Amino acid sequence: MPAQRLCLVAAATTITLAFGFAATAADAAGIFTLHSTTFADGKMMPKKVANNIAGNPNCVGDNVSPQLSWTDVPTGTKSLVLLMSDPESRGGAVASHWVAYGIPASVTGFAEGEVSKASDKYVGGKSGFGIGSYFGPCPSANTSPHHYTFILVATDFETTDLPPGLTRDEVFGKLAAPGQPPAHTKGVTGMVGLFVNPWHE
Repeated sequence: MPAQRLCLVAAATTITLAFGFAATAADAAGIFTLHSTTFADGKMMPKKVANNIAGNPNCVGDNVSPQLSWTDVPTGTKSLVLLMSDPESRGGAVASHWVAYGIPASVTGFAEGEVSKASDKYVGGKSGFGIGSYFGPCPSANTSPHHYTFILVATDFETTDLPPGLTRDEVFGKLAAPGQPPAHTKGVTGMVGLFVNPWHE
């Protein structure tokens, strides 16, 4: 199975565990798909996307958010949700790095560095680090590469339906109760970027 397909399947598995329903990996034209010019799906992300917290030797970058764009948004979509998480965080828990929603269906992506701060193009939720904007990788040194998962969800929520400050789990709860049909979800896609410390390609 090609590496890109494997990574999309990994993203779909993450979605399945979170939402309680399966997502189809995009592998053909005309299917809802997430892209990035900053990194290729399943490949190492550049050093600049890592965070730059002073005094933390694991944060070796510049906290530049990756470019992200999407195509073939499902019919009936009113807003989008974009989540970034690290399923290999310390202690085995999933670390939520970015929670964004209320993204208008007319928006087709974010430029590199655009979501390293608050933006009027999305409603900021609350990541595991207590902020609503992008929080770059800071993996512990000398571990295996972490698989940073970006999940994009097309929804029928109006852009103002969800209040600011929701956590990843609270967003999941709004989209569909565990094990129930995804009532507010029109489609799901994703991609995975790798990062390791010390950084190398």
